[in-house]
Amino acid sequence: MAGQQISSQDSLRKIERVQTGVRIEKRLLKVLKGLAEYHDMSLGDLIEGIVLHAFDGKAPFSEKNLKKIEELKHIYELDLTCQDSHKLVES
Repeated sequence: MAGQQISSQDSLRKIERVQTGVRIEKRLLKVLKGLAEYHDMSLGDLIEGIVLHAFDGKAPFSEKNLKKIEELKHIYELDLTCQDSHKLVES
């Protein structure tokens, strides 16, 4: 994500994960999966990182990552923006 690395085993946090069935816009999911693959991480790990950054009011992505996201949005024809976030309806 924004270039953070774990420096020692002491900084690892034990958590409990649960399986969930979340519905998400198809092209958005493709971009997220592509970004997770680019970083060699799971989709769940990517989403957790994004949400934890958002909860702290911090941007989750570096400039390099934002450029990769733009590339993936172009590849998967994702034209949605944050302006669309509460206006989406299924066809």
